[in-house]
Amino acid sequence: MKTNILNTNAYTIKQLPNAIAFVDRNLKLNCASDEWAAFFNLDYHMAIGKQLFDVIDESNYSWREPLVSTLEGNTECFLQTTLTGNGIEKWFELSTKPWYNEEENIIGAIIQVEDVSNRVLMDLKFQKLENLLRDQSEISKVGTWEYDLDSERIEWSAMTKKIHEVPHDFQPSIDKAINFYKQGHDRNTISMLVHNCIEKGETWNTKLKIVTAKANERWVLAAGKPFYKDGKISRLIGTFQDITEDVEAENKIIENEKLLRTLIDNIPLNIFIKDKDSKKVLVNKAECDYLGVSNPQEIIGKTDYDLYDKDVADISRHEDVHVMKTQKPILKKRTINVKKDGSSTSFLTSKIPFVNADGRSKGVIGISMDISDVIQKEDQLRNLINVTAIQNKKLINFAHIVSHNLRSHTANFSMLLDFLVNEKEASERKRIMDMLLHASDNLMDTLENLNEVVDISTDVNLEKKSLNLNENITKVQQNLSAFLHQNNVQINNNIADTVNVKAVPAYMESIILNLVTNAVKYRHPDRNPSIVLSAKKKEDITIFCIQDNGLGIDLDKYGQKLFGMYKTFHNNKDARGIGLYIVKNQIEAMGGNITVKSEVEKGSTFSVYFNDKD
Repeated sequence: MKTNILNTNAYTIKQLPNAIAFVDRNLKLNCASDEWAAFFNLDYHMAIGKQLFDVIDESNYSWREPLVSTLEGNTECFLQTTLTGNGIEKWFELSTKPWYNEEENIIGAIIQVEDVSNRVLMDLKFQKLENLLRDQSEISKVGTWEYDLDSERIEWSAMTKKIHEVPHDFQPSIDKAINFYKQGHDRNTISMLVHNCIEKGETWNTKLKIVTAKANERWVLAAGKPFYKDGKISRLIGTFQDITEDVEAENKIIENEKLLRTLIDNIPLNIFIKDKDSKKVLVNKAECDYLGVSNPQEIIGKTDYDLYDKDVADISRHEDVHVMKTQKPILKKRTINVKKDGSSTSFLTSKIPFVNADGRSKGVIGISMDISDVIQKEDQLRNLINVTAIQNKKLINFAHIVSHNLRSHTANFSMLLDFLVNEKEASERKRIMDMLLHASDNLMDTLENLNEVVDISTDVNLEKKSLNLNENITKVQQNLSAFLHQNNVQINNNIADTVNVKAVPAYMESIILNLVTNAVKYRHPDRNPSIVLSAKKKEDITIFCIQDNGLGIDLDKYGQKLFGMYKTFHNNKDARGIGLYIVKNQIEAMGGNITVKSEVEKGSTFSVYFNDKD
């Protein structure tokens, strides 16, 4: 009964924070803590009461001999290692003590395990580090040092003394060693690092500045780590390397990088570097400004597919691959970049292969110059040349017309005056006088037409205003009410009252008037005139359409002459051939255009394109 007293405390043992188990003399597992079951990944209830080596694989744990020794009254403690299920090596410390009853008889063994993998691995790392430091010191002339916490003695290698510029017999102390570091940040930093290493076991590897015994400033790479003995830090060891030349070279590189960065950020060109996948690895300020970001990191790692329209990105990627593959640059190529928001910019772009030390392509260097303003000026110049050419052509045409028409009138007047001078009969003289009066009227009409054309061509101070289209149509209908009623004209107006156009008020009424009267003049003899008015908006353009059911025009035959001066295509006694010429000139003077669709015997549709831009 006394040997089973443990059963009353089994629940207490189960909750112990350490991994502890009790086995009897037959190595049967009597009870254990949850930590012990978890350590060996056992089901607690399934394991209790079973033989120890039925639940733990004896081939992995050499415990039998220590347990036999413990049952004979000995205490055992030793390290063992095993592999976990995922192949990781695990170290643990096993302690066994005899388990006595009240009569001091051994009734079993108490087993305690502790995971010491971290400590063992740390010791192994230390041994490796010690060997590595020894080899490196010999090969690379890196100094070493060692500080014994118990004796407070510090040892420097010959190379460490050489870096500090002290004699070979110099005997440092921890205070002397720390005082070699430059006063201020460097000395405070090393003091804190040494303290944390001793108290917390933290290692360090830090770049600091020292002042040698000969008052020379040097940059050093100081490294240190704790060494454990019996689970406690017994000493510190480390390396000491003079990196002055490396730091100066690094600072020079940083200085050059800053200089290069300043240069590329202040060049008025977009500069970028892409890797083999066309991801941007460097961009300058101009490129950031163009893409609307303030921090280059917002662009780094992105491709053209992230920044531009897919069609543009496809072209750019093809160029990148071609440059990297052939290692031949693309120079001064005109490109158009369309961003995700739809805005476009014209660039003059060069792409240069970016190669590594082996001569292999590792990316592309790009340089782009925004030439949008240049292209805009080119377009403006081209438009100016075109306008000048058109105006010149109009001027020549106008000169021919003036020359032809006035010469005709002059010849007619000359002949009639000759007839009048030579004619004696009163009735005939009266007839000739009537003819002269009629010729005079025709000359005045011609001069008025020519003056109207001149006014359109020479008026450079055209002021367009926002005009309601229906209000102007109504005004024309009122002015032509008798004319429209006399010819039984039906007008179907499908234009909304809200439609406004940018136009010169005087031209607006003239355009509508001429197009409406033309639709009536050239009506079909077999049907009453029908006119359909419509309008639609398209971006910055308003298209005003006048559709009639009149005679129609053979555009294949007369299309090129339709808007010429004094061009008529039907035997209409009221036709002067000036209306469409004036309409075209007025529309073009406002930055618009006019087109026509027509079919003989069916009618015509004139489309007026009002430019609503200022």
